[in-house]
Amino acid sequence: MISAATLAKERGIMVEEVSRGQEGAYETYIRLRVGTEFNGRSVAGTVFSDGKPRIVQVGDIAMEAELGPHMLYTENADKPGYIGALGTALGAAQMNIATFSLGRSAPGGTAIALLELDQPIPDDLLEKINALPHVTRAERLFF
Repeated sequence: MISAATLAKERGIMVEEVSRGQEGAYETYIRLRVGTEFNGRSVAGTVFSDGKPRIVQVGDIAMEAELGPHMLYTENADKPGYIGALGTALGAAQMNIATFSLGRSAPGGTAIALLELDQPIPDDLLEKINALPHVTRAERLFF
């Protein structure tokens, strides 16, 4: 047994817990905000009636994404051709997509994708994805 709050405090991480009655579309909802003097990030999630957790918002971008052991997160410009280029790169590397979730800030704005893959992404493929047109960032995620 560990206490996440105690561990966070020992590491100098400020934890603030806020509880509210049910608001919005989700019965349960949690948002994690992480900030430094250089940058800030937030992600929100919920657990649906099937018992599986879902990401429902990254920053200010709404989406719905399941979590899996091997995932790919990308940020890109919302421009035609991105999905095809990404699918082609993954297919050429024999990477099978289990789930593919998209969200965007506005038409032509910033977009994100969360993909669950059947196996981990090799370093060389991650480099190719980061070099695709319109991609500003691609990262592996493990759950």
